[in-house]
Parts: sequence; structure tokens; C-alpha cells
Amino acid sequence: MLAEHIHSDITINARNGSITAHRAVLAARSPVFQSMFSHNLQEKKLSTINIIDMSLDACQAFLSYIYGKFQADEFLAHRVALLKAADKYDISDLKEACHESLMEDINMKNVLERLELAHLYGLARLKSGCLRYLVYFGKIYEINQDFNLFLLSADRELIADVFQEVLSAWKRL
Repeated sequence: MLAEHIHSDITINARNGSITAHRAVLAARSPVFQSMFSHNLQEKKLSTINIIDMSLDACQAFLSYIYGKFQADEFLAHRVALLKAADKYDISDLKEACHESLMEDINMKNVLERLELAHLYGLARLKSGCLRYLVYFGKIYEINQDFNLFLLSADRELIADVFQEVLSAWKRL
């Protein structure tokens, strides 16, 4: 249905292109879409949804997930964008899938970004995994320059959580 545009009745405008979809499918998977189409909102009147914070490829991956046409490589390539969309459109199973996936490959290049995502989207296990990676595996010392930049821009509550974890680790020594 999605790929062949059979009876599509809504256009989704992403940052760099458009794709058509079906209101009924979107509404069945997301209470946010359900609300858009149930009330006299612009999306209902114009048969258009603007999701300009997503690329067309990420939007395609999002719709593929909603339609049950899950593709692992597409999911992995866009999981951060999918996490944001899952949170925005209240699709809890997608949010949980992103949460699980983001926990699997924490490394020095992505740990600070993942820590911020975990804090922003309330992903407790990912946050704990990132803190453990930074503190208990000593990676905080290996990414000193990046960590200093993180301290200048991160949410104060998150910074406090990081230092609380460091203090807890020191107490255990």
C-alpha cells in the first residue's frame, strides 16, 4: 500500500521531499495522528502533514515502521530520527525499539550524544549504560576534549547526574 500509493489520502512533507500515506494507518498507530485527523486542524483540512525536522529517507523509514514493513538496515541508519519521531507522535513500541538498539553499540564517538538523547527522552537504561561506559570503564578520560565541550552545553541536571555517578564510583574505590 505504502510503496504503490494505493488510495493514499495524505501527503507528508519532509525536509527534502514528500511522500504519500494513509490517514487510517497513521491514526491507528499514533494517538497524535489520530488527534490531528479527528479535530479540525490544518493537517485534516489540507490533507498534509509537515515533518520538516526529518529527512525524506528518515521519514520513509518512519512510515515503513508504522506500516509494519520493518527493514533492519533502514532502521539502524535512522534510529536517532526515529526515536525523535516516536516520541513526538507517541509510538511507544518504536521508541522502545530505538532505546534497545541505541544501547547495543555505545562507543567513544557516540556516548555523549546518546547520553543527551537518553536524558531528553527519558531513556533510563540508555542513560545508565552511557554513564557506566563513561565512568566505570574510564572512557571519560579518553574523550577529555569532547567531555569538556559537553560540560559547556549540556543540561545542568544531566551534568549533575554525571558528577553524581563519578562521586559514586569514587566512593566504591
